[in-house]
Amino acid sequence: MEFSVKSGSPEKQRSACIVVGVFEPRRLSPIAEQLDKISDGYISALLRRGELEGKPGQTLLLHHVPNVLSERILLIGCGKERELDERQYKQVIQKTINTLNDTGSMEAVCFLTELHVKGRNNYWKVRQAVETAKETLYSFDQLKTNKSEPRRPLRKMVFNVPTRRELTSGERAIQHGLAIAAGIKAAKDLGNMPPNICNAAYLASQARQLADSYSKNVITRVIGEQQMKELGMHSYLAVGQGSQNESLMSVIEYKGNASEDARPIVLVGKGLTFDSGGISIKPSEGMDEMKYDMCGAAAVYGVMRMVAELQLPINVIGVLAGCENMPGGRAYRPGDVLTTMSGQTVEVLNTDAEGRLVLCDVLTYVERFEPEAVIDVATLTGACVIALGHHITGLMANHNPLAHELIAASEQSGDRAWRLPLGDEYQEQLESNLPIWRTLAVVLVGRLPQVASCHALPVSTTGRTWISPVPPGVLVKRKAQPVVR
Repeated sequence: MEFSVKSGSPEKQRSACIVVGVFEPRRLSPIAEQLDKISDGYISALLRRGELEGKPGQTLLLHHVPNVLSERILLIGCGKERELDERQYKQVIQKTINTLNDTGSMEAVCFLTELHVKGRNNYWKVRQAVETAKETLYSFDQLKTNKSEPRRPLRKMVFNVPTRRELTSGERAIQHGLAIAAGIKAAKDLGNMPPNICNAAYLASQARQLADSYSKNVITRVIGEQQMKELGMHSYLAVGQGSQNESLMSVIEYKGNASEDARPIVLVGKGLTFDSGGISIKPSEGMDEMKYDMCGAAAVYGVMRMVAELQLPINVIGVLAGCENMPGGRAYRPGDVLTTMSGQTVEVLNTDAEGRLVLCDVLTYVERFEPEAVIDVATLTGACVIALGHHITGLMANHNPLAHELIAASEQSGDRAWRLPLGDEYQEQLESNLPIWRTLAVVLVGRLPQVASCHALPVSTTGRTWISPVPPGVLVKRKAQPVVR
């Protein structure tokens, strides 16, 4: 799908469709008023007859409007003008894209950038429209035998900006929106891949392809089991022992700042390409969704692709911690005692608590990069759903300023996060009868085990700025959901 920007009046547009907004109660937006005047009151007459109230999500497609050069006009309900916020703006864009795609409009000129969203400029509105459009049209059909496609799908969208002076910022907004959308798509594609295809080797191949595509700024190194053993990453290795697929850690380095003083931001993604639970095997119901246990790594991969595409002037290192947790003759067991890369010993109480074993070694490994901050993204426990449901990501941090920045970014993107406690009180729940820490912290129904179990992870960061989003609840929804959460 192509995107572009232009600046012009609606009466001069020759397009398959023009998109304008209508507010409650039946009040035309400024551009819609211009079209109504050109058409001698044709649009307002329809509204007076009750064809459209202007409620959010309502649409009315008009054909051959008098004195209008474009074939059709799409009126889209925007709700009450004073209540239009970022979330509602994105929902309006989503409804617009779906309607155009379903009604055979192959191209359209969108005037919705005229809508006032408090605190947001035209750059933001164009960029968000591009991101939302790409996400709305996303489908994972690479593996389908017969791919279904709309008869005449939407192929081109033109965004109108008020003045020619804003064309440059509009073009930049499209460029940024496409890069972000491509990163999101890459992450979704990885997450949706079946586990018989997407194993640790597949993650490594994707990481290498990224380096090939952006060779000017990106290099990728893949660390196999033998090298992990030499490094002392025994808890990471233990998780993958039961699988026939080799555990592989892919390290993607992006260098956008050549200064010697520029310390990197390190992103660590949990990449359990399938998590059966191991010897402590999971219930059969819903086990197919355990392919999503690598979505932390998928998210990191998507971010690295976006950073490389935008050529950001920063240094970022992304680590995809790939492995598979399976039962088998070589699988690790409840009761095992493992030695981590940092030299600490861990008592395994449940082999399904594998994520923290992988991450603690990776967090120790990335210390060699002397990072400015470490952010790990991991589906550590489905218990996060007990606290936050399927709409918000749990977040833990040992650094308040970075936590505040990430929460603010989550609000801006519409992918919200909520900070969970990380107090010293939880340390007691990690203690074992042996002089070591345990993989399980809380097992009582209704509690939040991730709080205590995540407390083990900062132990591996030795004073570094660390933050950990825990997103399992937002990854899988069985029912169709709006793009905007």
